[in-house]
Amino acid sequence: MLDAARICLAEADPLEKAALTQHYAARFRAGKLKLPANAVDPEPIRMPGRPARLVLVHPRDLPRRGLGSPEGRAAFIHAIAHIELNAIDLAWDAVYRFRGLPGSFHADWVSCADDESRHFLLLRERLLAHGHDYADFPAHNGLWEMCEKTAHDGLARMALVPRVLEARGLDVTPAMIAKLRSLGDDATADVLEVILREEVAHVAAGSRWYRWYCERAGVEPRARFKELLREYAGGYLHGPFNLEARLLAGFDADELADLVEQAG
Repeated sequence: MLDAARICLAEADPLEKAALTQHYAARFRAGKLKLPANAVDPEPIRMPGRPARLVLVHPRDLPRRGLGSPEGRAAFIHAIAHIELNAIDLAWDAVYRFRGLPGSFHADWVSCADDESRHFLLLRERLLAHGHDYADFPAHNGLWEMCEKTAHDGLARMALVPRVLEARGLDVTPAMIAKLRSLGDDATADVLEVILREEVAHVAAGSRWYRWYCERAGVEPRARFKELLREYAGGYLHGPFNLEARLLAGFDADELADLVEQAG
């Protein structure tokens, strides 16, 4: 299992990364991939495989394009595809990096990687339909940078990657779907509907394992989450929040009240 995770992380070709992910996820479900009983420490985190022609820039340097033009819609689809490709690696890194955990932890994140690979392929189809392919546009590296910052601490990783960065998709996707439908791009909107529905379960896995880590460490989850937000994620919180989806994804009412307050 650890070798499978490492291979998927290292693969630079996005289509091969998705194919390998689905191959190893199927083997895992069939009981053919096991975790070693006494695994050595993980290797230091490093940048996962990416196509050589992909240009990574600071978020502020990404061109702003409206959805009204075909080029703007293609750039938008590319940005979401890039998030899903990162999410494959985020899930595999959780499998690879965090050791000595219940088997259900690895099952959750292998399943998540499998879903994200399918999401990426669905979005790539829509990108091709708009006359482009992955790596045709620049992208930013914010998701992976947070992965690097939390590589030393599974509790922080579960709090900040699924419950902050990935949960942001729960907030913004409904408006994206409505905008795409208003522009007549129902095919892309349908893909985002699938992604939104399945991302609730991914964020819920983050909530579940965040609380598991807190219980093991003897810390109060709500207070620790507020501390982690201040420490790592000051610029990441923006309302309005999709309260219904976040409740389904394992946030409680008090946490949501804290988020609204901190987002100001």
